[in-house]
Amino acid sequence: MEISVQVEAASGAPAPVDYRWDVDTAILTAHLAPAVDGKGMSGSVELAGNDGSWLILDMHGGTIRGVEIAVWPDVRKHAGLHAPREVESARLTVPSRKSHPGESVLQFDTTLVAEANPEETLFHFRMGGHRAARTVRIARDVLIDLDEREVLAGLWLLNVPPFPADE
Repeated sequence: MEISVQVEAASGAPAPVDYRWDVDTAILTAHLAPAVDGKGMSGSVELAGNDGSWLILDMHGGTIRGVEIAVWPDVRKHAGLHAPREVESARLTVPSRKSHPGESVLQFDTTLVAEANPEETLFHFRMGGHRAARTVRIARDVLIDLDEREVLAGLWLLNVPPFPADE
């Protein structure tokens, strides 16, 4: 299953992101500042990988308002991982599904590859197989990869604070 989005140019400064670690579960949550309400899906989009990683997108009015991630076993570390340099700011909308307009939770089992830099300040989730994508900024520290059909291909979390037990 694919998550198609509608892309619009964003105006103004990117919204801030508030990261929070749950010490008991090692789940990372990124709260995005509220955006303009739109028309689209409200609820959760849950993506689960074969390796135990999962990603939940909290949607409101078609826009991503939060991201929750967990990676078990530990995320794969990649010393050469760097966020894309060419990034445009955009507003994404996930439309309501015509076949299930009242559905508030979508669940997908997919190929989900999770990796981080050695310091775990940068996380990248790639969805589906490897494919060409452009990257857009939806918040100051959240980037989305989109393929040529405007289908969600990946997600980046930038400037993630250290896990509290590591401080």
